[in-house]
Amino acid sequence: MLLAIDVGNTNTVLGVFEDGALVASWRVKTDSRDTADELALQYRALLDGYKVTGICVCSTVPAVLREIRTMLSRYFSDIHTVIIEPGTKTGVPLLVDNPREIGADRIVNTLAAHTLFGEAGAVIVVDFGTSTNLDVVSAKGEFLGGALAPGIEISLDALTSRAAQLRKVELVKPRSVIGKNTVEALQSGMIYGFAGQVDGLVRRITEELDAGPVVVVATGGLAPLVLGISETIEFHEPDLTLIGLELVFARN
Repeated sequence: MLLAIDVGNTNTVLGVFEDGALVASWRVKTDSRDTADELALQYRALLDGYKVTGICVCSTVPAVLREIRTMLSRYFSDIHTVIIEPGTKTGVPLLVDNPREIGADRIVNTLAAHTLFGEAGAVIVVDFGTSTNLDVVSAKGEFLGGALAPGIEISLDALTSRAAQLRKVELVKPRSVIGKNTVEALQSGMIYGFAGQVDGLVRRITEELDAGPVVVVATGGLAPLVLGISETIEFHEPDLTLIGLELVFARN
């Protein structure tokens, strides 16, 4: 069995694969203060009953990745491990100015998106996390670049912290786009506003690509907020990064 670990700025997602199929997954908070020993206790508790024979990791949090390296050497030293970093064989050409600065999660998302949806042509991956990432994948599986924007939750946090009469609200679809009260107005701005932002970027990217049909895939913990509202998102694959990690592990 393979343990795939995707360390994000807000959450860490873990998944167990058996014969290429995802059989279990968990989402826990990411805390950069966690030590290697604390991570080992948490992961071992989640993996109770699963016999892991391989581990694949990607991380956007350097402090956590450092502790994961220590954890792996201390508690999982007998298990073959692949960490996504410069030099790791992924099979994804990075057609950008500085390939070393591309986040590991964006690379594995590119591989997974091309594998799952690439037959139709180019793919745009919209990852709704701490930031909202739009990653552009060519029909050949190349990472062409993309766009980065503040995520939905941190945008709401920033707004409510700077506006005295506004407060945090539950992120759900309001009754209508025209909010009839402050709560609904905030919800409308966040939900419909971000859907409109994504739709605008997707249309501009598609026009710039000029490559025929483009598939748009949503992933990330906050993706369900805009599904059915966005006019351009066609598919939702919540486990895209885990699938990409499994594919990279198979190549190594």
